[in-house]
Amino acid sequence: MYYVGIDLGGTKIAAGIVDENGVLLHKDSVPTKRERHYQEIIKDMAQLALKVIKDKGLELKDVKSIGIGSPGTPDSKKGILVYSCNLNFDNAPIRDEMQKYIDLPIYLENDANCAALAESIAGAAKDVDDSIAITLGTGIGGGIVIGKKIYSGFNYAGSEIGHMVIVSDGVQCTCGRKGCWEAYASATALIRQTREAAVANPDSKINEIIDGNLDNIDAKTAFDAAKMGDVIGQKVVDQYIKYIAEGLSNTINSFMPEAVVIGGGVCKEGEYLLKPLRERVYADIYCRGSVPKPQIRVAEMGNDAGIVGAAMLGK
Repeated sequence: MYYVGIDLGGTKIAAGIVDENGVLLHKDSVPTKRERHYQEIIKDMAQLALKVIKDKGLELKDVKSIGIGSPGTPDSKKGILVYSCNLNFDNAPIRDEMQKYIDLPIYLENDANCAALAESIAGAAKDVDDSIAITLGTGIGGGIVIGKKIYSGFNYAGSEIGHMVIVSDGVQCTCGRKGCWEAYASATALIRQTREAAVANPDSKINEIIDGNLDNIDAKTAFDAAKMGDVIGQKVVDQYIKYIAEGLSNTINSFMPEAVVIGGGVCKEGEYLLKPLRERVYADIYCRGSVPKPQIRVAEMGNDAGIVGAAMLGK
């Protein structure tokens, strides 16, 4: 049997055919046009699902189920997207709307949870039962998998680990609190920290790399400067890694997963990021003596994680 996974984003809707082992066989996408009514967007989702089934040479009877990963908070039991800040969906009955077009079981879950499930089934954590996936992007997305099953709390709003506070009364977070992990360890936060360092230190190689234009700063800039021997760049990188380690250590102490999988563009820095990060985390977590420590790994599923994880909701 095959599964269809749909990754519903604010910019595009991506859908794909996935086999029982979590291998993505075919995918396609269409623009979301998120300003539209949810009924129009869901119709496009259904049509895209039917298209990828047909384009792969399959029939509806070959597909066991359709899974949908969406930003926001779902009611997975009822198939309703209760709230999403990125879409104009308010208690949108996604399952009922989808089944107007496709007579298959429909599953709904948060997109970060889907990404975590993909890593658990077919990615960096496929060899362990309990894992946590963290994405360092615009914000910090997190998904918790226990016994190869998503854990999201009684109201499906759990695993928002990016919003644990690591600095009391710290930087304002978009969630309304201050000092959240996301406000310090996301790629967005790293760009802000690099910008502040560039302004305060005009002789830093950061300014050389960006040709004096602060708008050219990205999540690589501080790392590039540090690799050039720049003291300020290295200071930004060290502090950023410390922030990642704070939240990561808290998360590990709370759940003690066998593996933590980290994704996002910043992970392209490889061991330059991971070696000092592991050293900090392993020094802080509550694993004393010969107690086994969770492994810290880099995500493998990339941009396909949402599709694969959504598809596997029905497995």
